Amino acid sequence: MFEFFRSQESLTLLQWALRAVVGFFFLVFIAKIMGQRSISQLRFLDFVMALLLGNIMAHPLSDEGLGLTGSMVTMSVLTVLYLFGVFLSLRWSPFKKLFDPPPITLIEKGTIYYRNLKKARITVESLLTELRKEKVEDIQRVALALWEPGGTISIFVEPKYQPLTPSDMGMFTQPFDLPRIIIKEGKINYNELELLGKNEEWLFNQPEMKSIAPKDILLATLNHKGQISVSTYH
Repeated sequence: MFEFFRSQESLTLLQWALRAVVGFFFLVFIAKIMGQRSISQLRFLDFVMALLLGNIMAHPLSDEGLGLTGSMVTMSVLTVLYLFGVFLSLRWSPFKKLFDPPPITLIEKGTIYYRNLKKARITVESLLTELRKEKVEDIQRVALALWEPGGTISIFVEPKYQPLTPSDMGMFTQPFDLPRIIIKEGKINYNELELLGKNEEWLFNQPEMKSIAPKDILLATLNHKGQISVSTYH
């Protein structure tokens, strides 16, 4: 029954399919054990694990001469080592520096640290590109730029160059409220309407909805002021 696990001279189409199914769900299981950290931010240790696990599972899924059992055992051991490494990096400073290195300062008070650029293996042009993404055209305006372990650059502009906010000007602002989705792809979200204390009759009595059929609506949202925003198919 489980012959597809072992190495063979040839596999049937069904056995190839079974290998793919088992490999897929085993990878999902491993990713679940490794946790959200390895998905949300690919740090040094996560990058090493991604390379190893991908290669280990890819070979038996494409080569009938290799069995699945050995690959699954190897991946399980590597996952345990990964979790142990994460635990040590949280508890012991030397391991934290090894597996989760501190950020590298690229710019401080308008001064570029060329030596740190080389250490992070970033060109000046790449640095300028990241600054342009943050709408920063003058390096002198940068208070601090850090190369993060995850491969991103954090940029902090000098306070005097930052735009004024309503808080700076003492202006009253409405609290943040995320608009609720009441129709998506032509389907009414009755649960959301019920949570808002509304019903279908109320919805179709709104001015924005009177001339539009639900099937023609791609997205309709309701904000805290009771205003409906409708996007139709185009």
